[in-house]
Amino acid sequence: MTIINDIEKLKLKINKLDYHYYVLSDPLVSDYEYDQLINKLEQLETQSQYFTKDSPTQRVSGIPTKEFPTINHKYPMLSLSNTYSTEELLDFDRKVKGLLESNEKYEYFCELKIDGLAVSLIYENGYFKNGATRGDGISGDDISPNLKTIRSIPLKISSEDKLKNFEVRGEVYLPTYEFEKMNIEREKNEGSLFANPRNAAAGSLKMQDAKEVAKRGLRFFCYQLYSEETNFNNKNHSENINNLKQMGVPINPNYRICINIDEVLTYCAEWDKKREKLPYDIDGVVIKINNLEQQNRLGSTAKSPRWAIAYKFKAIQTETIIENITWQVGRTGTVTPVANLQSVLLAGSTVSRATLHNPDEIKRKDIREGDRVIIEKGGDIIPKIVSVIISDEIKRSEPYKIPTNCPVCNSDLQRFEDEAALKCVNYNCSAQVLRRIEHFASRGAMDIEGLGTAIIELLVNEKLIMDAGDIYSLKAEQISILERMGEKSAGNLINAIEESKNKPLDKLIFGIGIPFVGATAAFSLSRYFKRLEKLIATNKEELETIDGIGSKMAESIFAFFKNDKNLKVIENLKNAGLLFELEEAERGNRFEGKTFVLTGTLQNYTREEAAQIIKNEGGSVSSSVSKLTDYVLAGEKVGSKLNKAKNLNINILNENEFNEILNS
Repeated sequence: MTIINDIEKLKLKINKLDYHYYVLSDPLVSDYEYDQLINKLEQLETQSQYFTKDSPTQRVSGIPTKEFPTINHKYPMLSLSNTYSTEELLDFDRKVKGLLESNEKYEYFCELKIDGLAVSLIYENGYFKNGATRGDGISGDDISPNLKTIRSIPLKISSEDKLKNFEVRGEVYLPTYEFEKMNIEREKNEGSLFANPRNAAAGSLKMQDAKEVAKRGLRFFCYQLYSEETNFNNKNHSENINNLKQMGVPINPNYRICINIDEVLTYCAEWDKKREKLPYDIDGVVIKINNLEQQNRLGSTAKSPRWAIAYKFKAIQTETIIENITWQVGRTGTVTPVANLQSVLLAGSTVSRATLHNPDEIKRKDIREGDRVIIEKGGDIIPKIVSVIISDEIKRSEPYKIPTNCPVCNSDLQRFEDEAALKCVNYNCSAQVLRRIEHFASRGAMDIEGLGTAIIELLVNEKLIMDAGDIYSLKAEQISILERMGEKSAGNLINAIEESKNKPLDKLIFGIGIPFVGATAAFSLSRYFKRLEKLIATNKEELETIDGIGSKMAESIFAFFKNDKNLKVIENLKNAGLLFELEEAERGNRFEGKTFVLTGTLQNYTREEAAQIIKNEGGSVSSSVSKLTDYVLAGEKVGSKLNKAKNLNINILNENEFNEILNS
């Protein structure tokens, strides 16, 4: 037992060193001494064949993964609403005050908005189980092997008397010094440079080999905690953050509790001035209601919580020169001008292009080729031209002439009433065809693996496909003779196309490319109409009654289904056998007005499938048991929810009883 005791002591020592180095930025030993300890631990583990999943030597897996599986989030990963002005922050405060009880006191928890990649970490019995990206908010990629390489993420929580089963939300980021070191190394090896730390962090987490990810120096800060354990009874978000700190989960120490909106504004102003002194990038401040019960009462919209908001710092500006202006054609025919710039560093990234939005923007700012201009990043993301620098010393070119013909198909460009954009109205313009099919096959839509831009371009150029419906008529022998393709690749693509026929209705609605209809709206439409034929036959008035569907979107949906070309594509998709209705859509109203809570593992359904069946039968699903709960559907390996349901005398159904009700 002596060697095992030595291993356990060594693990504790290394974990302590990791915490001081990666979380506290307070190294206790030299890199050489640290490496010697790791080597000694590896030797002892190999000698004794005693390996544990929380060992520092187990952070890097040996076999690269071919693809990332998908994980469904237990709690939706919503995005925050953004604001860029103090007036909008004051308006947010007024809305919070109006939604709470009259004269009810509340306070804000303010923290730095780390410019990185949002992830979710799951811990079971005190050990890191898995982690995922945000994805579409409902599900994300399981990137557990890559997350395990981040030494600021504990593989085992340090305290025995704290939570054992919980979920952590946070931000993976790359310190600026690690980013600079990485780019210097890539430049030496003549590799392409990363644009900014955020892109470098996101790209690193998408790598297939965890050994390579481990070299990147990624870090993690936590900002949210979820748990259903009985001892999880904190009243405030700040208590959750302090609990996580005690358990060894890294938090950003620069938070502040503000008792009113004036203190929030002071905090934002302070960090706007100090942000460039930090060893990592931030792009704003996140403001949350501190009290958890008040958070629950304020609730959320379909996209974002009402109890939190992100205050974004104003963009940093710089100067450069417009080399020329080109035009891009989108999938709906909109032709957008783009300024190609002399490359310049802006807010941590190299910028060489900026959108000009539409012809009016060019005329309003009198933008010309060769102009010296001031640029900034809108929301620190999208480069845009703020103004032209006019000087007697600089001779300008002639005013820019707006094109009258499509840059791809040479068709006449048109401008419709109440629209600023130019449009190519040639439905068969190869650029539009390519973008429509590309959108249909994309991961957020029908997710046809292997049908990327390059392959679509080949198929369109060979006139094998002209719309999404043509995809399902492709034959392997047609594909195998194309450049860079072969029998095996062609067979894999045909299989992926066949598998896509089973994608749910919301993915199909999103994939057909209705202007202004994103993934969230497509999901709402699928749940409301349940059948694509019903959506096609609806009117604008009914569409506007649906939560999240405004008048502009309703008009777009209605017009889309009045277009014969769109209806022809949809008819081809139906003939190909795609799912045009929600499964279980016509079952009835067996659970009308009833609230369910799910716990444990079900044999015949995933939790998501069971939840959808309940919703299709008129019921609703909650994440927590309360006096308002009507039923608890209990599978195997149930948690504390079952005990709470028994104490409240709530009806408990096992899976057989649930099925009997469905089949009655």
